[in-house]
Amino acid sequence: MSGVLKAPRSRGLVNGLLLMLLAVWGGFIPFVGPYFSFGFGSNATWDYTSDRLWLSILPAIAVGIGGLILMISAARPVAIFGSWLAIAGGLWFVVGTTIAPLWTGGPGRALGGQTRQIAEHLSFFEGLGAIIVLLAAMALGRFLVVGVREVRRAEAKRAAAAGPAGAAGTAGAAGRAGRGTAVPEEDRSARGSTAAPEWERQAAPRREDERSSGAEGQQWRADMPHRR
Repeated sequence: MSGVLKAPRSRGLVNGLLLMLLAVWGGFIPFVGPYFSFGFGSNATWDYTSDRLWLSILPAIAVGIGGLILMISAARPVAIFGSWLAIAGGLWFVVGTTIAPLWTGGPGRALGGQTRQIAEHLSFFEGLGAIIVLLAAMALGRFLVVGVREVRRAEAKRAAAAGPAGAAGTAGAAGRAGRGTAVPEEDRSARGSTAAPEWERQAAPRREDERSSGAEGQQWRADMPHRR
């Protein structure tokens, strides 16, 4: 069972790397976006506020830690925890701006025209969070499923750890299973042989013999007296 709890490190490598990149984007875009008039509130760069802390920095940290765990962890339970942590951060990116007005806060008004505002909402919060949830859920599904190769690898390690004692036990079990079963002498002598059985080695009757036997039978029926 303990061998099944292990998973290849490469299983969450790609998803973890992508999640870390998205976490860096979500944590820094509120501070560098105003350089390009792309953001919320004012055009001041590197302007720290409590709203940016709760809506961008903290969920980005959660996603980054989850992605890092997926990249380096070979333990299945730890990787599953990292996936759920990234999912939680992504969900907060999605719903954070909806809950923020309840504490009289929020990211502020999006800069630019209508098209730019849509891009800002998707890039900063809703769209970013949806992609994070998708990648983290994919990684979670990969770690929840135990592959056939992993089960075979765990069984091979268990057998190797048992050593000669395990092999002897297997041989003894096979001997006990076969004990009490009588095997004929001819079967024992032919065991392991590739020769064909005796009935297969017998030559098939030739067509000339079949024709002669058929002619004799017809002659015998012709010689028999017929009843009137």
